[in-house]
Amino acid sequence: MARILVIDDHYPMRQTIREILEDNGHDVLEAANGFSGLQIQRTQHADLVITDIFMPEKEGMSTIREMCNEFPGIRTIAMSGGTGDLTAPEGFIDLARRFGARATIVKPFEVDDFLAVVNQVLCEE
Repeated sequence: MARILVIDDHYPMRQTIREILEDNGHDVLEAANGFSGLQIQRTQHADLVITDIFMPEKEGMSTIREMCNEFPGIRTIAMSGGTGDLTAPEGFIDLARRFGARATIVKPFEVDDFLAVVNQVLCEE
């Protein structure tokens, strides 16, 4: 199906997402922060990038912005389980969309909801 790069500093979350995606036929690449995610994208080119927003070293907002600048047309999904009302109009999730994310996911999520967002973004032109 698709090659998907998952960027999240929380190893158990990356593993959970990997299992969900692989169980649905996707090839999964992993990175613990935006720096390594960008390096992986430069060498192995994923069809979709799913990145956490809050990470040490290189957080998700700048990762999304750089991915979109360096790889025009790249499909990105931002996700976060951070504190505060992330779905508020000026929240981080909304900001991620302005930086180039095609969709957003709030953690924790239901597997079916997660897969629906992934499939929707993969089907976009």
